[in-house]
Formats: sequence, structure tokens, C-alpha cells
Amino acid sequence: MPSYGTLEETKVPLLEHLSSSSPVDSKDEQNNYEDQDFKTRFWIESKKLWYIIGPAIFSRLASYSMLVITQSFAGHLGDLELAAISISNNVIVGFDFGLLLGMASALETLCGQAYGAKKYCMLGVYMQRSWIVLFLCCVLLLPLYLFASPFLKVLGQPKDVAELSGVVAMWMIPLHFSFAFQFPLQRFLQSQLKTMVIAWVSLVALLVHIIVSWLFVYGMELGVIGTAVTLNFSWWVLTIGLFGYACCGGCPLSWNGLSIEAFSGLWEFVKLSAASGVMLCLENWYYRILILMTGNLKNAEIAVDALSICMAINGWEMMIPFAFFAGAGVRVANELGAGNGKGAKFATTVAVVTSVVIGLLFWLLIMIFHNELALIFTSSVPVLKAVNKLSILLAFTILLNSVQPILSGVAVGSGWQSSVAYINLGCYYLIGVPLGFVMGWGFQQGVMGIWAGMIFGGTAIQTLILVIITVRCDWDKEAEKARLHVRKWSETM
Repeated sequence: MPSYGTLEETKVPLLEHLSSSSPVDSKDEQNNYEDQDFKTRFWIESKKLWYIIGPAIFSRLASYSMLVITQSFAGHLGDLELAAISISNNVIVGFDFGLLLGMASALETLCGQAYGAKKYCMLGVYMQRSWIVLFLCCVLLLPLYLFASPFLKVLGQPKDVAELSGVVAMWMIPLHFSFAFQFPLQRFLQSQLKTMVIAWVSLVALLVHIIVSWLFVYGMELGVIGTAVTLNFSWWVLTIGLFGYACCGGCPLSWNGLSIEAFSGLWEFVKLSAASGVMLCLENWYYRILILMTGNLKNAEIAVDALSICMAINGWEMMIPFAFFAGAGVRVANELGAGNGKGAKFATTVAVVTSVVIGLLFWLLIMIFHNELALIFTSSVPVLKAVNKLSILLAFTILLNSVQPILSGVAVGSGWQSSVAYINLGCYYLIGVPLGFVMGWGFQQGVMGIWAGMIFGGTAIQTLILVIITVRCDWDKEAEKARLHVRKWSETM
């Protein structure tokens, strides 16, 4: 670990010494930057972007793998245990995960713009405000865990599955509260381009998770409760590791200890956090509704199995767009905070183009290997045939997801969360879900119709609207708004 003593003396963040990853430039440097040819500018911006998204992809894959490993251990215990841990993860934890993750993304706007404006001392106060807001939200969501069994029974789950899932959910309460601290810590470090730290801590947590899973499940024979305890342990290792770095010398300019100022301006912070939470929740719950709708089809077992496999593949690949979501948000926020509207526009262009190229690559792979996609999950011939039929929809879902999350990241970096929340509500739930219902049942197209309606009725229209908004955006005006925004929030300190 490098020494940070010289940073306090110079009051310049480490990454500003690296031309390849400097978040903002001085005015003279910006003018020189604009005078460079497109290829050179694209290369410089790509290096800044990949400095963020490279470690972000790894850290997201590591976190996703913890859930996969947990389900794998539970699956070897029995079908009931696998169902219980899967439902606890996907329904109970998945519900508040999306909400809290979205609420924490308010820091991508605030910390990113403050860092771009070189108001480093504000970052630590923002993070503490986020801790307070998310902790209170966790307390309000606690009944979801305490009364998980009756909640799942109302949703139609079998009695034995619902009761065991309720027990597992109770053991996952520490995991629930870890989100309130871990998500703000990640965005606090991410806004300062310290994503390598998140990647290394995620690697340690993943290794700990594998070892502890084996110890609790097989060594101590704790059964499905052991898998839940393992998740608690691993996620708190990740949380404590990030806290240790951020608050024990890793961020000397942006962390000055706990401050009473964190309790001021909380209502404005709550409103921005709520808008961010709703924006991401509407996206996160959309495909969960797809699975619920498919489960109500006649002879739905094969359809649900096939769709679950497609969603698993989509979930792994989505870690890449999610990393671009974070990278685009940080780069746009940094540039707007620095008053560089043209830089924010170019950062958006580079992020979208790069992500689309990667999306086209995966689209091509799925179109080529559509017959073999499900072999890594099952050998059932009916399921293989069903996945083969769905593969074209999977390919276009991945292609659309190579654009939409990046534009959502731009929206977060620009502070447009409230507007995007309304767009998501209209596109997903007023157009996508009804169209999926009509095509699935009205036109009797089954899961193909449901998914196609939700993709082209919801996701595609939402992506188109975000493209239009981004293209028509006055970036110089947005930079001025960001300057006023940073000033407004600094006045609450």
C-alpha cells in the first residue's frame, strides 16, 4: 500500500498526478484537450473510463459470485434448502437491495460533482448523511425480514418453503444493515476513482466467503442457516474493509472524521436519495415481474426454467453495463463539477460507444451459440429447446442493456434522477407490462410474448427517450447547474 503522507502536504489527490486517470483538468489543460484530434481525445477519455470500470466489473462479479456460491452450497443440501435461500435472496433481500442501492447512488451525483469542483471536504459529510438516511430506511424495512413467512405465503409460496425462507430471512438481518454502510462507502471511493481499492477488498471478501461457506456448511454442519450466516460474515468483511481504508488514512482530503454537520440538510438529501432509489428500483423489479408473470402461465415449469437460465446469463453479463453505469456517472459528475460541459458530453459519448461495442460482441456470441447456451445449466431437452427459442430475445435484451444503464449513469451524474424515475414508471409499468400481458395471453405467445412485449414496449422506449434527452442536452447549462448545485449543498455544511 503506497504512502499518503505527501497528499496531505500538497492537498492534491493521488489520481490527479496520473494523466491517464485525472478526473478533471485545469482550464488551460481543458483547452489543450479540446484542441487534440478525436482519436487522441477518445484514447485519453477511454483510459479515464476504464480506470473506473475495470475494477468495478471485477468487484461486481465478485459480489454476484457470493450469491451464486451461497445458492450452490444450499443446492447440495436439498431442494427445499435451495428454494428457501433462492427466495430469500431474490425476493426478500432483492427488494430492499435495489431500493438501498438506488438511494446510495445519490452520492454519485453529490460526491462526483463535489470532487470535480475540488470541494474534497464535502465528500465525507455527504457519505455520513447517506449512512444516516439508509440506516433509517433499513429500520423501516425491517418488518420485511421479520414477517417474511406470512408475506411469502400471501404471494402463493408453498407453506414449507415460505416457513424456511422466513427463518433464513431472519438470519439475514445483519446483511440487510450492511447495505446501509457498504453502498455509500463504495460510491464515496468510486467518486474519487479509488475503484482498485474496492476490487481488492471484494477479492478478499470473496475468498473469505468461499472458506467460511465450506466451514459453516460442511465443517460445522450448520445447514441452510450456515449459508445465511456466511453471507452476513462476508458482506461485513467487505464493509469493514472499505471503512478501514476510507476512514483510516486512505482518503486524507475527503475524510475528516465524524461530523455533526452530517445531520444538517437531511431533508434535501432524503429527497434526492428517494428519487435515486425509485429510479433504480423500477428497473430492478421490472424483470422480477417478468418471472412472476411467466409463473402464471399454463404448464409454466419449462417456461420458468428456461427464463431463469436466460436471466442468469443476463445477470452475469449485466455486471459489465452496471460497471459502465458507475463509470459514466462518475466521469460526467466530475466533469460537470469542474464546469466542463463539453468534457461531460464527450465522456458520455465514449462510455456509450464502448459499451455498445461490448454489447454487440455478446449479441453475436449468443446468436452463434444459441443452441448450446443452456448446456452449462441443464441437460433437459425440453428446457434446451425453450432456451434456444428465447435466445434471440436474450440477445436483444443484452444489446439494449449495453445502452440503457450507461444513459441512466449519465442521468445520475447529472442529477436527473427524478425525471428518469417518471420515465421508468411510464415506460416499464404503463407500457411494457401491459404490452407483455397482451402479447403473452391476448395473442397467446406465452413467455415469448411476455418478454418481447416488456423488452420492446418498455426497455426499448425508455432507451430511446434517454437517448433523445442526452442528445438534446445543453451540457454547458448542466455544468452551470452543477456549479450552483455544489454551492447550494456546501452552504448546508
